[in-house]
Amino acid sequence: MKNARKLVFISLSALAIGAVFPYANFALDQTYQHLKVIVDVLELIKESYVEQIDPQKLVYGAAKGMVAELDDYSQFMEPDVYDRVKSDTEGEFGGIGIRVDIREGWLTVVTPLPNTPAWKAEMLPGDKIIKIEGESTRNLIIDEAIKKLRGKPGTQVKITTAREAEDKNAEWLTKDITLTRELIKAENVKWRMLDAKTGYIKIVEFTGHSTENFEKALSELKGKGMEALVIDLRYNPGGLLSAAVDVSKLFMNDNKMIVFTKGRKPENYQEFRANGSAAYELLPVVVLINRYSASASEIVAGAMQDNKRAVIIGERSFGKASVQSMIPLSDKSALRLTIAKYYTPSGKSIQHDAKNETGGITPDIEIKVPLETEKKLLQQVEELYYPGKDGKEAKEARDSKDAREAKEAKAEKKKDAPRDEVLERAVELLKAREVLGNLKPGK
Repeated sequence: MKNARKLVFISLSALAIGAVFPYANFALDQTYQHLKVIVDVLELIKESYVEQIDPQKLVYGAAKGMVAELDDYSQFMEPDVYDRVKSDTEGEFGGIGIRVDIREGWLTVVTPLPNTPAWKAEMLPGDKIIKIEGESTRNLIIDEAIKKLRGKPGTQVKITTAREAEDKNAEWLTKDITLTRELIKAENVKWRMLDAKTGYIKIVEFTGHSTENFEKALSELKGKGMEALVIDLRYNPGGLLSAAVDVSKLFMNDNKMIVFTKGRKPENYQEFRANGSAAYELLPVVVLINRYSASASEIVAGAMQDNKRAVIIGERSFGKASVQSMIPLSDKSALRLTIAKYYTPSGKSIQHDAKNETGGITPDIEIKVPLETEKKLLQQVEELYYPGKDGKEAKEARDSKDAREAKEAKAEKKKDAPRDEVLERAVELLKAREVLGNLKPGK
């Protein structure tokens, strides 16, 4: 009787709410109608399916199906997956050495890391990993895919890749590869002098230590005479928003807008601005991007471009600019949900829109690099940053009686190396700026 009174009270309350707020009542009716279909399907499977099925498994399947209708970045995570995502903070791990993303529903290589199993197997940006140990990666949660690829160093993992053919109308080329995992030490920033006055910093990914290492690079290059800088964000899949904002702050101040977010709810509007004095406010800068530059790297490029702080050279970037919120659920599962999008200071949406062919950062100077040249340039990274273990091979060559021959062979190899046209154009632009700055019209 007591429960019956409660039910009557709830029903009357619902009617009262519906009378005062008819729209709310309509919305509730619509929601319950939609849920009724799911409940009906669940009950029919439980009662009539040929085998007994765990209802929890069905509920999780329904949740994954709903989220799959949204975008590549929203994900439903079962409790064990969510637990691993929260605790996955290792700086080094056993793996194959690639940075990946989910694109068009498939696990996609953004870039192979130099001198790793994936790099040695000649995997390329844009390659899709369609199977791991014989199981399809279609619509696989990226955290789960990464877990499958990682493992104890020395163990093997079998993958199947698909690469787009030169003829766009031809079928993709598939290949089975067995890789032996190695200890991967992820580097996020690399730097060197390109000439007596031009510094070069490549940000591989925006991690928790990127800003610290970036500032260290700037300090060292300045000590070597740097008067202009090239920031290379090609193949950079993104990372932490805070790192992208902090890097941008080094080059602009006066409360300049760096990026803002906007969603359906007013509370999802948030601005990120420069503050205080920028240590490198007057340093001439060129930023390099390509079609694999995404997320945080696009935030930096967009901020530098819109604030007229740097010239952007390369290809239009990927266009990944969605903000995800991690929402824990009652049974310790979680929903990673896209709640907003990033916009550049001028209000341009970074998010890729295939239908309208908008999004991404459009470079000031566009240069397309042929796939074959791209491949050779990626292989050349080994020569630029890994000339020998701790320089041992280079030292032995200098000390040996065959040093002259080794030097000549190296020069010959350099002569045959592919031209990095994008980087060359950046250096030319910075030199031209210096020359033009020294002109004194009318004198």
